[in-house]
Amino acid sequence: MTGTPGRDVAYRGFRLPVDLACGTADGVVAGATGAVVGEPLGQLDHTDPHTGVTARYDLATWTSPVVWTGFDVDEIVPSWTGDTPAGCWLRVELRGWDSGEPSTDWYVLGHWAADDATIHRSSVPGQTHDEAWAMVDTMGPLRSAITGWQARVTLFRRHGTAASPVLRTVGAVASAEDVAPTAGPAAAAAVRAARGRVLDVPRYAQRLHAGGETRWGGGGDSWCSPTSVSMVLDFWGAGPTPDRYAWVTPPGPRPVVVHAARGCYDHAYAGAGNWPFNTAYAGRHGVDAFVTRLRSLAEAELFVAAGIPLIVSAAFHAGEVPGLDYDTKGHLMVLVGFTADGDPVLNDPYAADDDSVRRTVDREPFQAAWLGGSGGVAYVIRPASVPLPPAPAQANW
Repeated sequence: MTGTPGRDVAYRGFRLPVDLACGTADGVVAGATGAVVGEPLGQLDHTDPHTGVTARYDLATWTSPVVWTGFDVDEIVPSWTGDTPAGCWLRVELRGWDSGEPSTDWYVLGHWAADDATIHRSSVPGQTHDEAWAMVDTMGPLRSAITGWQARVTLFRRHGTAASPVLRTVGAVASAEDVAPTAGPAAAAAVRAARGRVLDVPRYAQRLHAGGETRWGGGGDSWCSPTSVSMVLDFWGAGPTPDRYAWVTPPGPRPVVVHAARGCYDHAYAGAGNWPFNTAYAGRHGVDAFVTRLRSLAEAELFVAAGIPLIVSAAFHAGEVPGLDYDTKGHLMVLVGFTADGDPVLNDPYAADDDSVRRTVDREPFQAAWLGGSGGVAYVIRPASVPLPPAPAQANW
C-alpha cells in the first residue's frame, strides 16, 4: 500500500460472479462472465419515457453489502460494466447509510442498455427529496448524513425470452467536498517513473465532427467524452471493429467516434458526457472500466508509471490554463503523460485536427482546473491483464 489518505476519497468495486456471495442475490445466479437472471423474482411492465413503448420484463436483483466510508460523504458516483442482449437492460440504484441503518431512499443512477433498441439509455431526472439528491451520474446528501453506501442492480429481460443481461462489475467512489491536492510520500518512486514518460495514445479531434452528425448530444463540439474513450480503447487495441460502426453513414472523418457517442448517450440528460455511461460503453469492449476521483496529479502519475492513460474532467475559463484557450464548464481529455519537469501532457480532443490534439500544460493551473472542476474525476480503462498501481491506504481505486 502506498500513500496516506489526505483528502477523503474512497472507491469500492465488486466483480461478478466472484463477489456474488458478498451481497444479496434475488433471482440472480452466476454466469460464465458475470451475474445473470436465474429464476426471476417477478415481472414489471415498463414504459420507456423516450419512446412511449411499454413491455413486460422478468426481473432479478443483486444488492451489494453496505460499504462504510469512514467519513461524511458529499458525493457518490457509481459505475458498472455489463452486457444487454436484445430485450434486456439494467437499472442501477444507490442509497446512503448512517449509524447502522439506511439514511436515504433508493435513487436511480441509470437505466442502461448497450444499445437503444430495447430502451433508451438514460439517467432519471427529478430525484431531489428532503434527505438526498441524485442528478445525472451523481448522488449526495441534503438533510441526511451519509457515511456508507449500498448499490442495487436490477437485471431485466423481456418476458418470455431466454436471453439475459449480464452484470460484470459495479462499484462507486465516495468523496468529501475538500478538493485540496494531497498525495502520500510513499508514491515518490512511481512519480519519478512517470516524469518524462508519454504514452502513445492515438490523437482524435472531436471538432472534426462539427457540422456532421448532430444526434446524440449535438455533434462533434460536444463529444469530448466519447472521443477520449475512443482514443483510450484504441490505445489498448480494444476499440470496436469496423462492422460494429458500419451503420454510420456517411462515415465522416472517424465513424468510431460517432459510434461511441451513440453508445454513451444519455437520452434524459441529452448529452454524451454521463460519466458511468462512458465507462460502461468502454466495458463492452473487453476491458475493465470504472469512474473514480483522484486527490492530485501525483496520484495520476502512478497510473502513467503503470502504463495506464487516464481520462480526466476539468473546468476552466480561457487563460486560466495556458495552452487551453477556451471556456468550458466541464471537459474530458486524456492524460497521456508528463514532461521531465512534471507538467501534464494531454490528448485534448477539443482541437481542429488530429495534429493539434497533443498539448502540454502547466501543472498547477491544470491540477486546479481538474480538482476544482470535477473533484478530480478520472475514468480508469485498461485490460484486466494490466495491473493497477498499488492503492493508497484509503483506497480510491
